Amino acid sequence: MNHNSVCLEREAFCCSICLDLLKDPVTIPCGHSYCMNCIQSHWNREDERRIHSCPQCRKTFTPRPVLVKNTMLAHLVEQLKKAGLQAAPADHCYAGPEDVACDVCTGRKLKAFKSCMQCLASYCKKHLQLHYDVPRLKKHKLVEPSKNLQDNICSHHNEVMKMFCRIDQQSVCYLCSVDGHKGHDIVSAAAERTERQRELQESLQQILQRVQDREGDVKLLQQQVEAISRSADKTVEDSEKIFTELIRLIQKISSDVKQQVRSQQEAEVSRVAERQEELEQEITELKRKAAELEQLSQTEDHNHFLHNYRSLSALSESTHSSSINIRPLRYFEDVTAAVSELRDKLQDTLRQMWTNISLSEVDVLLSEPQTRAGFLQYSCELTLDPNTAYRHLELSEGNRKVTLVTQQQPYSDHPDRFSKRAQVLSRESLTGRCYWEVEWSGGVYVAVAYKSISRAGSGIECGFGYNDKSWALDCHQNRYRFYHNSIDTEVSGPPSSRVGVYLDHRAGILSFYSVSETMTLLHRVQTTFTEPLYAGLWISLFSSGELCSVE
Repeated sequence: MNHNSVCLEREAFCCSICLDLLKDPVTIPCGHSYCMNCIQSHWNREDERRIHSCPQCRKTFTPRPVLVKNTMLAHLVEQLKKAGLQAAPADHCYAGPEDVACDVCTGRKLKAFKSCMQCLASYCKKHLQLHYDVPRLKKHKLVEPSKNLQDNICSHHNEVMKMFCRIDQQSVCYLCSVDGHKGHDIVSAAAERTERQRELQESLQQILQRVQDREGDVKLLQQQVEAISRSADKTVEDSEKIFTELIRLIQKISSDVKQQVRSQQEAEVSRVAERQEELEQEITELKRKAAELEQLSQTEDHNHFLHNYRSLSALSESTHSSSINIRPLRYFEDVTAAVSELRDKLQDTLRQMWTNISLSEVDVLLSEPQTRAGFLQYSCELTLDPNTAYRHLELSEGNRKVTLVTQQQPYSDHPDRFSKRAQVLSRESLTGRCYWEVEWSGGVYVAVAYKSISRAGSGIECGFGYNDKSWALDCHQNRYRFYHNSIDTEVSGPPSSRVGVYLDHRAGILSFYSVSETMTLLHRVQTTFTEPLYAGLWISLFSSGELCSVE
């Protein structure tokens, strides 16, 4: 007997209740065979109904059949065991704590293969066979094994819930439809599932489309990152080459200057040495003549003296000036001055170049946020600086709120204080990407300004928006105007008592938004900021502005 035939025979001689090889096999009137203990236990549970059935074909017997051991079947089972048949299914066939167990198996239960939505029971492969063989069971709906079958039973009527109430949005049984849900919009669960399935498919398609779009965005970003990396690598490589060439050029200029100075030095030293030699020769000649005159002056022979006096006393005309004019050698100092000037210009050029490099920003889809949540990720907590506040500005709420009042406030003298305009700046400087919101009432200028803005001017020039050091949005009676360097720009937008300000310092972007249930752009500035900025408020009489704490 080969292995394949043994496997087939094993299936034929197993008890469909315990799924083990038959022990003390008995055959009941319908022809199916079981272990004696298994069928007796099954019928013992049915004794109360006094109707006993076959676990496989469901045929009923009244009265309970008398069980007699099938000796021929028992002998065959013993022969099969001797041929090497396994005594029990492998352990992985049994249901564990996380598995759905077969509802028919007794003793140690096998894993369920399918669950029946009509029987509300789960079956292993063996016990499921009836659903494939019995015509009326073939119509039952089989699904993947489920632990939640009891959720399909109505808790009030103990009936299968095959209907759905659209009013109460819950599954109901037939009795519910004529009882507690009478008059409601009741449809079959299948019809509701079809409707919701269509909506689900639409949602799924939208999600899948969004996933596809986002994957495309991610791919674009990845390509952007790769492009940035390539560009950065090439820029570093090119910059190193350029700076190497620049260093070589400076070294060459340094060498040329050195060579030129040394050449000029050699020429000047040679000229001076030549002049020195001529002077020394003249000195020697003069000394010789002086000795001859000295000797002549000592002679006692009057005729000899007079005869030689004229020839010895006469001095030949000197070919050189009688004195040496030592003039400063300005040539070398001029070279030093020229090199110093070159250094200063080079430093200025390099400093300006570095400023341009540091202020530049790579655009990697770093666009302005589109939602308030997007802006809030750049929110910053700001406070107002009392040292800058006009003396009639009253600060409150932890130096976040400012109100213009008639009574002068007891502020000490400070060079940063605005003396003519009802203005105040934030204590914190603003660089990078920042967002804050201002709640205003009355008339308020919401502004940003450099710290170098004038504080004591008597005219309008120190007011926010009326110089080149500040930018301001005038909020007054539900209308807006924008000011910079005294240029007035009309702004339209929905009225709101709250204004959001977005700053991207490096990119040179300053945007003002009307904040309510949605955010509406009021005005955007694109420029180049050369200093750190500070938030500012310019308050009209009996008006107030507050730097909001946003989350």
